[in-house]
Amino acid sequence: MTLRTWLLPAIAAALIGGVLGVQVANGGGDFTPLRAADPCAARVVTSVASGIEGLGERLVLLGTDGAACRLGKSREALILELATPGPRPAAEIAALRAGLLGAVDRMKADGSLPKASELSDEVLADAPLPGLVKLLIRALPDGVINSALQTDDVLKRAIDKLDLRSVLAHLDDPDQLTRQINAAVTQAVKDALLDRLRQLVR
Repeated sequence: MTLRTWLLPAIAAALIGGVLGVQVANGGGDFTPLRAADPCAARVVTSVASGIEGLGERLVLLGTDGAACRLGKSREALILELATPGPRPAAEIAALRAGLLGAVDRMKADGSLPKASELSDEVLADAPLPGLVKLLIRALPDGVINSALQTDDVLKRAIDKLDLRSVLAHLDDPDQLTRQINAAVTQAVKDALLDRLRQLVR
């Protein structure tokens, strides 16, 4: 055997030993896996999206926290269960709806719930309404819109009407859960706001 045959494994072993030594010296020997966050503990939830989509994201994150808390499990465990194919137990559907409704109350209490007037332009952008009706709605003062449409009321009505069992029926991937519920909530909120805005100009 040549010197090179012995030298390379020795250098590799020394390097690995050095890395392990540094890791142990810096607490690497005391590794414990992170525990899942307590879903019952209040946390700050932000969204990279804005407008109704961002509102929907925050609503879903807080809502699944609330549902997990009601069911006595971690948010991660609930999301995995909800993404498992098959019929959903009534208790999960009820907890998810209650969690979403509770999220609305929480956002209203902490002041992060936008006013209806802040969402109206986005709702009108792709609304299937005649141009004149859109023009009339846009001409309404913010105060009129906000006194006629309370965002928390619109959200709660949208959540109450949402067919969560149908939304969850075709999930088979935990990563889809937030997107699927968010898309359904976002559309329900847009529909509810549009319906109420249309009534203002009748």
